[in-house]
Amino acid sequence: MRDHDTAPHRPGRRLSTKETAELLGVKPETVYAYVSRGLLSSRREPGGRSSTFEAGEVEALARRNRREAAGTPGSGGDLSVRTRITLIEQERYFYRGVDAVDLATRHSYEEVAEWLWTGRLSPGATFSAPGPTVEVARRAVDALSEHASPVDRLRVAAIAAAAEDPLRFDLSEDAVLNTARVLIPTLVAALPPVRADHQDGGALAQRLWGRLTGHPADEDSLRVLDTALALLADHDLAASTLAVRVAASARAHAYAAVSAGLGVLEGPLHGAASGLAHRMLLDVLDQGTAVPVIADELRAGRRVPGLGHRLYAGEDPRARVLFGLLERVPRAESALLAARDIVATAARHTPLHANVDLALAVFTASSGMPATAGETIFAVARTAGWIAHALEEYGERPLRMRPSGHYVGPRPPQPLPE
Repeated sequence: MRDHDTAPHRPGRRLSTKETAELLGVKPETVYAYVSRGLLSSRREPGGRSSTFEAGEVEALARRNRREAAGTPGSGGDLSVRTRITLIEQERYFYRGVDAVDLATRHSYEEVAEWLWTGRLSPGATFSAPGPTVEVARRAVDALSEHASPVDRLRVAAIAAAAEDPLRFDLSEDAVLNTARVLIPTLVAALPPVRADHQDGGALAQRLWGRLTGHPADEDSLRVLDTALALLADHDLAASTLAVRVAASARAHAYAAVSAGLGVLEGPLHGAASGLAHRMLLDVLDQGTAVPVIADELRAGRRVPGLGHRLYAGEDPRARVLFGLLERVPRAESALLAARDIVATAARHTPLHANVDLALAVFTASSGMPATAGETIFAVARTAGWIAHALEEYGERPLRMRPSGHYVGPRPPQPLPE
């Protein structure tokens, strides 16, 4: 039998579809799928009935397929990234193999963050930031326009904290962990408090609460916020997390990697989605029914915010947990009823389940928080996951997150433009 892996082909030799399929170890139909995806180019010979393929190009694709099948990191042409942090399957998700919902409902955000970073539980873990770092971050944030978004403030706080840290380029695990334990509380402390008499102290959720609302913090509401932070800490390779890993692959320090993630959150399809759900929820509460509100969304050609998730066929497990906790908060009752009305009304058009954005909207709307509060909660929470992914990426080959471009422009040489 011919050894396709070692037998060289003559320069310029072309292969039939059958030969190409044999060399690649696939069916002929898959060969044409490769062509449609731009992975192979084909040519039909004069008088011939089938396509032919350039042998060198086929051999290069075969080598790439073998590398990927062996799990060896290639040049970045494949966006599949090996990770030990989060697994999502069968309507559940897991942090380092442990059910994330169980972790989030039994442990604080700080403890869950430590688990993501180290794979060890640290009971009673707390994060604190040195006064000088917080002061520098606050001054930088205070200099922003009053119209700055929460993500604007968090990015500026991260940059200011980085400039204050002479050890930021130390990418050893211990150094990055120290950075993480300082950066997260700095981000929270740099946000302006809603009430002038707010006093910092306690768990991170308690400190964040006073920067989101002027309502007094009760135990049940703080538990919702702390659990939300833990549930949102990571969710595999979401767009922002991929940006973080790209930055870490280039050996950007942890502050810069987090800043890359925060930049992606500026898009309305990621961390800011809860704000859209918050505003929709207020409209439903104002009108007393979801029917006209959902009708307006669909008439405008928009998807209904807070519904559906491409990774979960049923209800988002994060939403399910938060809705259960919100049932213990009396002031959330009307917002919960409005959320159920949204789900039921939208189901007449398409059967979508609630996602975490709708649950966050119920929490923020019922707690007297602005529509942007969900974005702030998401960004602070996800910083823990970003650090975990940056740590993991620092252990990989540098610059591996470098996809190959598939050029589809005009073939050179082209004449110079006049």
